Amino acid sequence: MVPTTPVNPYSDTIYPTQKGIGQVLASFEHIVPKFPLTWNIATLAEPGFHSVWHFHPEFELTYIRAGHGTRLVGDSVGDYVPGQLTLIGPEVPHTYVSTPGSDLHIAVVAQFRSDFVGEAFFDAPVFESVSRLLTASSRGLSFTCADARMSRLESLPPAEKTLELLSLLLDLSRREPTYLATDQRTPALNRATAGRIEAMVSVMHEEYASKLTLDRIAAAAHLAPSSASRLFSQCTGSTITTYLNVVRVNVACRLLRDSDRSVADISVECGFTNLSNFNRRFRDVKNVTPREFRTRSRIEVHE
Repeated sequence: MVPTTPVNPYSDTIYPTQKGIGQVLASFEHIVPKFPLTWNIATLAEPGFHSVWHFHPEFELTYIRAGHGTRLVGDSVGDYVPGQLTLIGPEVPHTYVSTPGSDLHIAVVAQFRSDFVGEAFFDAPVFESVSRLLTASSRGLSFTCADARMSRLESLPPAEKTLELLSLLLDLSRREPTYLATDQRTPALNRATAGRIEAMVSVMHEEYASKLTLDRIAAAAHLAPSSASRLFSQCTGSTITTYLNVVRVNVACRLLRDSDRSVADISVECGFTNLSNFNRRFRDVKNVTPREFRTRSRIEVHE
């Protein structure tokens, strides 16, 4: 994730800015730890996270405290929800894009290199499990347990921050993660490629409610439709159609959860041409029907 305002030497909450995160175009994020820390910790609090398809040589540990949306990690496309913890390895392209209409989105983000506590530190046998965890993060790892330890990092003095991060990594190395991306390496990005992917992702999130065509999406990236489809699939592991369906279904989830509007009305607002198509695509993404999702989400609220 790319903050829009400077992070102080310890930990800042970055509150909403006028432009928002997504206005920064960055294929490569340059991260400079600030003394006395050898790594970064920040809380991003924004009305919405917008697409910044980027990568960096640091590991990134992101804890979602509030908000829903779509997460891309390597060739993986999925959604993010509160309580989710994600560890992404160095040079793995990724972005978080929030679902329109949601409340404030809050993410606690730690970024660190493998030598943040010393050269070859994790090569020691006592930290073998952490070394395996960091190696596996090249595929992106998701942990569904709500872990408030990321939030507590902010209130600690610098030395205790580092010890707590190390303890958290050790704890995660003993849990069973969900692997996000495949073993196949995402093609190396350059600024032009990252900009084209970001342009396509952005137009899908901005215009999902319309009759969005492949020509329109490709034009946003200044590519022919066939070239746009090929590039998007190579870089994200998803077809443009599949990604657009994920975006629309994630918006539908918010409306189903937070309103009493009919399923038919919601399907139209999310850009689906008819109710049967909406039901099929919703089940493809969520493995339940829209009505089942609404029922389950309301039961969970009252538990």
